[in-house]
Amino acid sequence: MGRPGTRKLAVLAVSAAVVSVGAAAPPAATTDKTAGKVPVAVGYGGAVASVDADASAAGIEVLKHGGNAVDAAVATAAALGVTEPYSAGIGGGGYFVYYDAKTRTVHTIDGRETAPLSADADLFTENGKPLAFADAVSSGLSVGTPGTPATWQKALDEWGSTKLRTLLKPAERLARNGFTVDDTFRAQTAANETRFRYFPDTAKLFLPGGRLPVAGSTFKNPELARTYEQLGRQGVGALYRGDIGDDIVRTAEHPPVDPASGWKARPGKLAEKDLAVYRAKVQAPTRTSYRGLNVYSIAPSSSGGTTVGEALNILERTDLSKASEVRYLHRYIEASRIAFADRGRWVGDPAFEDVPTRQLLAQRYADSRACLIKDDAVLTSPLAPGDPRHPARCGQGGTAAPTTYEGENTTHLTVADKWGNVVAYTLTIEQTGGSGITVPGRGFLLNNELTDFSFAPANPAVHDPNLPGPGKRPRSSISPTIVLDRHDRPVVAVGSPGGATIITTVLQTLTGFLDRHLPLVDAIAAPRASQRNAAQTELEPGLYDSDLRKQLEAIGHSFKQNPEIGAATGVQRLPGGKWLAAAEKTRRGGGSAMVVNPAP
Repeated sequence: MGRPGTRKLAVLAVSAAVVSVGAAAPPAATTDKTAGKVPVAVGYGGAVASVDADASAAGIEVLKHGGNAVDAAVATAAALGVTEPYSAGIGGGGYFVYYDAKTRTVHTIDGRETAPLSADADLFTENGKPLAFADAVSSGLSVGTPGTPATWQKALDEWGSTKLRTLLKPAERLARNGFTVDDTFRAQTAANETRFRYFPDTAKLFLPGGRLPVAGSTFKNPELARTYEQLGRQGVGALYRGDIGDDIVRTAEHPPVDPASGWKARPGKLAEKDLAVYRAKVQAPTRTSYRGLNVYSIAPSSSGGTTVGEALNILERTDLSKASEVRYLHRYIEASRIAFADRGRWVGDPAFEDVPTRQLLAQRYADSRACLIKDDAVLTSPLAPGDPRHPARCGQGGTAAPTTYEGENTTHLTVADKWGNVVAYTLTIEQTGGSGITVPGRGFLLNNELTDFSFAPANPAVHDPNLPGPGKRPRSSISPTIVLDRHDRPVVAVGSPGGATIITTVLQTLTGFLDRHLPLVDAIAAPRASQRNAAQTELEPGLYDSDLRKQLEAIGHSFKQNPEIGAATGVQRLPGGKWLAAAEKTRRGGGSAMVVNPAP
């Protein structure tokens, strides 16, 4: 998550060049010059967009030295593990989508965390009842097998051009030399202060001297620098088969708690074997056609690709470019509601569940569900799912179940290079601060990703595909997306953090850009609505405080306010070999868009 403030770029060798990139943003762009951040940049040689200026600079450094988009994505992600430690890091996982310009094809990696092999459907059940989320999250029980290091290595083995050791160097320097604390980093620490104090190693790292870090101070993490150095020197085997992994397992099995805190951190089930057998999986992307374009994203275990794709298919028959703002939002909200109803019933880890991915993405099925939408009425949630294998017009093929909870943290980066390759990569440790447990001596937090499983079926009468299981990957909403034209050349790539709101953020950004013809940076900045098969739709203040809300309420919509939804980034291919990088203007402190050589 991006942070406003006075982030320094001097820790990177290319800082001077990076500052010049920021200064060269188009005059029409609204820029946030705080810490060298600008939300849009246009130029040649490649582009990087992330939530953090230091992280984007790490990717630009790699591109400047001849690395490709995959190399730059890994370097950017590693830097985010330093500056965004509550959102991502090597204690977590994610999903990686890659466009290969030479073959004009899209490939993906599922780097999602997995449950221990000893886990079963009752992982979060105690005395016959589901645990409270608060009791589960800050415990070893919530920790899944990390997938991020394996994702980096798999991506480099398949499509990279630079060794991991080299790509970790910018992040290693950043961890050793430090970055400048800003207001949001301090606020995120304050929000987690109570549970961070449960764990002495976390308190020592993130509450230096027993106090909240001061805005403007330099935050250093020498233990993480040493961990990155070891990973670079020994390879990711140091984590999956070596002493870094031993430390992770020991920490998850026996969380080191301050006895004075009184906190009961339930022991985890993670074992050395879980790390040894973990694999990041190269798999086919989801694909759907929209307005003559090809939309590619991540397939299950994430629900992002199927849910965004189904919603786009539902909207295909409506000319959103000519619709009024009220009709556009109404149709977008209802398409989201329907797609989430189907997501909850059908999507889980395909190694355990028979997920009808192809049928969920069929236009025939979308049409059978789209007829539920009326312009003068609102569907009632929880809406029952349809049956994608046996589509029936306006059919609802089962019993309704509410959408289960999903944490709203994560971070996203988007990269393009001078050869035309593109990466959209979303990585996470789940909620802000993950499990709250820092691996002693290693400088990184462990994920709480297993809390993305359903603790119990949302409705006992409905099959829940997202219950825990041995080695199972919890369902995700991560939705890194790349859109190609009819000649299989990139048009745009986007993604966002935000838990289940990731899906609606990506969907609204795509429709804003492709249908409403907003510039990419404005499609990202537009006030958001998020409907996830719930009684009320969440609105950001820009919509909640507008006349549009009243007009939608007149149709039957019900709303509640969410102060901030998502934090997207994207890249757009422009004519003549130029790239546009775009990020948030204000959300989470504004993002950081950079290019290698700014256009005049």
